[in-house]
Amino acid sequence: MFDKIVYISDQNAEIKLKETEKLSVNLMNLHVIFEDQEKKILGEVDDLKENIVTVRFLGEFVGNRLLGGVIRKPSLDASVRLITPEEIPYIVGENKDGNMLLGVSPFYNDHPIYMNVNAFFSNHFAIFGNSGSGKSCGIARVIQNMFKDQRLFPFRSNLLLFDSSGEYYNAFKDLSSINPNFHYKFYTTNLTDHIGEQLKIPVWLLDVTDLALLLTATEHAQLPIIERMLKLARIFAEDDTKAKNYKNHLIAKAIMTTLYTNQTAPNKRNDIFSILASCSTDEFNLEAPIQGIGYVRKFRECFLVDSNGQFTESVLLTEYVTSFIKDEYDNYEPQGNVYYTLKDLEKALNFALISEGWLRNENTYANAVTLKVKLHTLITSTNAKFFEMDHFMTAEQYISSLIVQDNQKYQIININLDDVDDDLAKTITKVFTRLLFEFTKGLKNRASIPFHIIIEEAHRYIQNDRDRYLLGYNIFDRVAKEGRKYGLLLGLISQRPVELSDTVISQCSNFLIFKINHPMDVDYIKKMVPNISEEIVEKQKSLQSGTCLAFGGAFQIPLIVKMEMPSPAPSSGNCNVATTWNGNTKSTNAS
Repeated sequence: MFDKIVYISDQNAEIKLKETEKLSVNLMNLHVIFEDQEKKILGEVDDLKENIVTVRFLGEFVGNRLLGGVIRKPSLDASVRLITPEEIPYIVGENKDGNMLLGVSPFYNDHPIYMNVNAFFSNHFAIFGNSGSGKSCGIARVIQNMFKDQRLFPFRSNLLLFDSSGEYYNAFKDLSSINPNFHYKFYTTNLTDHIGEQLKIPVWLLDVTDLALLLTATEHAQLPIIERMLKLARIFAEDDTKAKNYKNHLIAKAIMTTLYTNQTAPNKRNDIFSILASCSTDEFNLEAPIQGIGYVRKFRECFLVDSNGQFTESVLLTEYVTSFIKDEYDNYEPQGNVYYTLKDLEKALNFALISEGWLRNENTYANAVTLKVKLHTLITSTNAKFFEMDHFMTAEQYISSLIVQDNQKYQIININLDDVDDDLAKTITKVFTRLLFEFTKGLKNRASIPFHIIIEEAHRYIQNDRDRYLLGYNIFDRVAKEGRKYGLLLGLISQRPVELSDTVISQCSNFLIFKINHPMDVDYIKKMVPNISEEIVEKQKSLQSGTCLAFGGAFQIPLIVKMEMPSPAPSSGNCNVATTWNGNTKSTNAS
């Protein structure tokens, strides 16, 4: 079939076909072997013009291994032949321990294609493709194959699947039918849906970053307000003696600060009463008794205003309040997390805004009011349901409750974000990612409990967006750079890679690229995806639905893979418009 090599460059070779031999096979995309005395090079047919075949170099056989990439080129007198059936497993992987089935090769009579499990799942991966190209079915098939592989038996796996449209429930709801040791848990954001458990996140596990996202903070000046609110909420929730003394210290300082403002007495009284409404103690409440010389006044009675516009008991009030101010409490820090609610946060925010004078400062007023309004709006909205929990649990206990419940180990935790807006969905994904990052980072034995965070429609949540610059870092960027060593891995599924974070994409080691044609996305993939060539980019444009281009550390060379439809399939198909429209039935009335 092949006559001789007529040209060799750094990337490819041109081979003349024998003129006397009629072609009996379609050469396009087939693999060929260059052999001489010193080396054995693998190539792939890229172009066929008249009697000249262009072959791109892919790798070199070294002993019984195929190494991707070519440093040494074949000699001009090297022999050229098609790959033999016995050599195909070197390219598509072998059916052995440590490998799992991905799909089949459309070029080699549906020969099975296997990927290296550790190389794929120990690194971040990405799945790209147009709507309808098969990417949802692709990830469903990968996960189903993973659980059906008896040699792999992924009992200790922890897959958190963030589902933007509720389409994966059907694909995994019967996971236990594969093996009774496997279990699937479904969390929903639909408050009226009886399928699965309603998603709930402990509000006391939210840090400053999470609250800034939840309240859509956009100004750096808002961060100190959120930090103060969070600290006060923890302090107000504590009930030991030291915490009570600190509360009195705080209230007393807040009252004295208010008393020394330039406001009128009635306005000062209103502010002080608002402080007590946000936080009160046995010593500081409107009915608390204050002992004078020979008489007793209730705290509220100290704020009567005389004819001169002054408080009638200003001396008694000042002496009583200042007696609770202790300098040693100025640097008090709350001890860990305690139970509190969104409403407790609101009280802490109101206390902070009044006591710190943020509402009286024209430079901070707008930022303070914005946070106050947003928090109150959240509390009065249906979204507050997602942060209502009736008992305290630590971050470790909360994470444990996701993966183990009633003595059952759950391998897939599917979180449906279909019924919340993008802002809240983004916050939810980032909260879970941060909690898992801190959990895995804190494990005594590094990477001993791996977690995979798989995000559908990832371009909606993992972006080069403004909160990255407001807060100093993006949790997904940090996980992309550091998560692998702790066993926290990302799986991104997107039809718009151009909208994804550059940092996250650059850290992905494996890719399944289904058909994607948008020029901006294609150009972005060329620039951002490591080890991708022009030929690979062009090749994916002609892929059929359900067929992808797989490449990365889990594969010997870039491969075109035809994937089997998952069974059961996710609910990701198009609306059947023709059937829905059709009114040609006996029961149809002309009216």
